[in-house]
Parts: sequence; C-alpha cells; structure tokens
Amino acid sequence: MRRLMMVILVALGIGAVGVYLSAFIVQQYQQALVLEFGKPKRIVDQAGLHWKLPIVETVEFFDKRILDLDTTPQELFSSDQNKLIVDSFARYRIVDPLRYYQTVRNDLGVRSRVGPILDSALRRVLGSASFADAVRDRRAELMNLIQQQVNHEARNFGIEVVDVRTKRVDLPPQNSASIYERMKTDRQREAAEFRARGEEAARRIRAEADRQVAVMKAEAERDARRLRGEGDAERARISNEAFSQDPEFYQFLRSMEAYETALRRGDTRLVISPDSATFRDFFRYFSESITETARVPSVTTGSTGTTGTTAPNIALPQR
Repeated sequence: MRRLMMVILVALGIGAVGVYLSAFIVQQYQQALVLEFGKPKRIVDQAGLHWKLPIVETVEFFDKRILDLDTTPQELFSSDQNKLIVDSFARYRIVDPLRYYQTVRNDLGVRSRVGPILDSALRRVLGSASFADAVRDRRAELMNLIQQQVNHEARNFGIEVVDVRTKRVDLPPQNSASIYERMKTDRQREAAEFRARGEEAARRIRAEADRQVAVMKAEAERDARRLRGEGDAERARISNEAFSQDPEFYQFLRSMEAYETALRRGDTRLVISPDSATFRDFFRYFSESITETARVPSVTTGSTGTTGTTAPNIALPQR
C-alpha cells in the first residue's frame, strides 16, 4: 500500500512537472514566438494559456506596447550653416516577432541597429532645413519626414516606428550669445521701424488736424465778417430810418461825436481862421452867432498858452 502511494505521488509529480514545462501564459501586452530546438515554429499573439512540447520547444516573449528608442545628442549643420545640437528619440512597436528575433532580438539590438538609422535620417532632413525651420516653422513636418525614412528601413527588423520627436534643438553655447545678440538687434530694428511709422502717422494726423483748424478758423472769420457786415448794414439802416425822422437832431449828434473825436483834452491844438467855412460849419453848435465882422488873425484852442488874438473860449466836451 505504501509502495502504491509512493508510485502515485511520483506519477503526480512527474505529471505536474510535465504540465509546468508544457504550459505557458501570454499576457495581454505580450506576444510569443515558439521555437523548436532554436528554430522558429509558430507565433502566438493571443493572450491566455498555451501549450508546447517540454524541453523540445522554448518560448520567447516580446512586448506589444509602444517602446522607446533614445539616441545620444549629436551635432549637425543646418542648411544656413548653423551648428545645431539635436537630442531626439523614437517610439516603435514590434509588428513581426519572427523577423525581430532573427535580426535584433532585444532592445540592445534595436539601439545598435536602428539607432544609427535614426541618426542618419536626422542628419539628412535637418541638414537640408534652415535653423528657423528646424526649431519653429517646419518642425512637425520635418519630424514626420524623419519618421517615414526611419520607418522604411526599420521594417526590415520587424518593427514599426510610430513617432519621432526631438527633445532639444539648440545652438552650441559659444554660438548662442551671438545668435541672441543678433535676434535682439533685429527686434530693436523692428521696434525702431514701428516707432518711425508711428511718428510719421502722428505727424500726418497733426498736419491734417492743423489744416482743418486753419480752415475752420478761416471759415469762422469769414462768417464773422459777413455777420458783422450784415449787422453794420442793419445798424446803418435802422439809424437812417431813425435819423430821417429828425435830420437836425442827427446832425447835432454827429457833430458831438466829431467834437469828442477831434478835440481831446490835453493834446489838441487847433489853429483856424474865424471866417472860414470849415470853422462856421464845424463849431456852429458852440455858438449860433458868429459875426462876419469879427476878424481875428488866428484862433488857438488848447490846454497850453498861444500867441496872437484868441477867439472866445470854447468848452471842449468831456470823454
């Protein structure tokens, strides 16, 4: 009985070892290549439990996920002869496990075989583009072109390159200072041009405003003169209508205004002949009786002493 139990236990142990050696599990993110004495036999890309011949067959597992390929920074020249330092990386996935196993086998093989291809594509594409295109203007387009070139050769290794990107595209430290200074000078020149355009526009606007002000002033002066002329004409018309009702009073009023204007206190000297018609007409409101027989050589009116015979004192009107 004891011997039978030992046989059963041994049989179960051998069976368990056989099952262990014959079964393998493929995860969701994996794919497997089954080898028979080192020769490829089949590819398993379905997740789950699978079987193989123990000892005779072995299994190699490969990742289905997107993997990274980093490269070392390298120096290259752009089309405008700017020296660039480029640090890039690629993302790939294994699409043909058999060819991948036969060519590169693992990540180290990918770095040694596909890495130089990526570096060469970077040199070709970025070397034919300008610094501004590589850094700013056409960066995405250039990365897509690099991806296509790398992917064309990487399919020979059973992988597909899904993306290529640059971590850094920069100038060497010794060139950065001069480039930044040149960029600063360009920006200052553009700022000076903008200021000059602004000053020109400001002068043009001020000149136009001054012209409009001059035109408005001239038009206003013209209208003011026209209105003053119309007002003077209206005043004259009203005065004529008013004075035509009493011409004698009008003459008296005009004579008083003439006296006030012609005979000013302190600085007026008037030398006339008493028998002159001008004297009689001008001073006829000072005295209504000036005899023609009163002949006097001269008449002096003023505030200072005079020589000769003086006419009767004439009261000057006060302003």
